[in-house]
Amino acid sequence: MTTARKAQVLTILVLSAALAIAAFRARTGAAANSDPPPQDVIYNMLDAAREGNLAPYLDSYTGQMEQSLRKSIAESGEPGFAKYLRESNASLKGIALQEPQALTGREVKVRVEYVFHDRNEVQFLYIEKTARGWKITRADTAERIKTSVPYGTLVP
Repeated sequence: MTTARKAQVLTILVLSAALAIAAFRARTGAAANSDPPPQDVIYNMLDAAREGNLAPYLDSYTGQMEQSLRKSIAESGEPGFAKYLRESNASLKGIALQEPQALTGREVKVRVEYVFHDRNEVQFLYIEKTARGWKITRADTAERIKTSVPYGTLVP
């Protein structure tokens, strides 16, 4: 076998090994990252609230916050609480989420900005990784932000 032929065979072997390693890393990396991100629980909670769908809404929470919500539902009744969720989310035009900030290995903090026609509200939600996935454990009080131009206004 000539030197040139040996170089070609060696090059093919090295490239094949590099492609195999890259494919393996891509596959194992995708499997390791198959868990939904913590932001998904916020989107799911807001979708359920907008529809007045109590089961998935409650499933977004855990701990003391879930217990408190269950107590509120028991006091006002399921139809009343579902109506409250639909009405309180009817004026919501959109949301903006910042990337989660890791607080511990299992808990993150997410800044949520709720966009309404005449204002924005900012709130921090604390989300914990549980055996059932990411769940909202607590929320800071929402801070109201006055906007200089109402949502949907045409700007010249």
